[in-house]
Amino acid sequence: MKVSILMGSPRKKGNTAALLEPFIKELEQHYVEHNLIWLYDKQLEPCIACRVCQKDWTTFACHYNDDAQEIFDNIIACDIIVLATPIYSWYCTPPMKALLDRLVYGMNKYYGDKMGPALWAGKQLAIVATCGYRPEKGADLFEEGIKRYCKHSQLQYAGMLVERDLGYQSVFMDAEKAQHSCLFAQKLIKQTCI
Repeated sequence: MKVSILMGSPRKKGNTAALLEPFIKELEQHYVEHNLIWLYDKQLEPCIACRVCQKDWTTFACHYNDDAQEIFDNIIACDIIVLATPIYSWYCTPPMKALLDRLVYGMNKYYGDKMGPALWAGKQLAIVATCGYRPEKGADLFEEGIKRYCKHSQLQYAGMLVERDLGYQSVFMDAEKAQHSCLFAQKLIKQTCI
């Protein structure tokens, strides 16, 4: 079992990183291989819908020569994709959105002259998010968008862990949030092993 964690936070010591820490420790305790990819450290160009990627159904095949190919290779080799992001204006951060746009074309060969396959069909996709509003009002639109994204891409939506930050004057991480993070990792491991 392998997990690919796409980290959309610009802050390496921020809330999303803190929430992800017990999640990763839980994966390690169960000997689950994982890769953590910090998207703000990568060069990711925005999709321009040129459809170059639709000519070859065996690979990502984007005309950009940036870090998306490396991420594509990592995703193809994994069982579970985890989108870890703070919620900015009811959606994920800019590099994650750019990557999601690139992947929906590069992974789904639906947009060429003939309908092709989804190269990542059957993989699980989960969300680990933080937001400033109550989760049902702060992360609900992102979750709904990802559910539709999964259905379109033939991915299995595996659920979302979201925790609220009460503001800059409060301490974000506590024992309850850490427990939620561990339990979410356990849930994903169990779902994948069934």
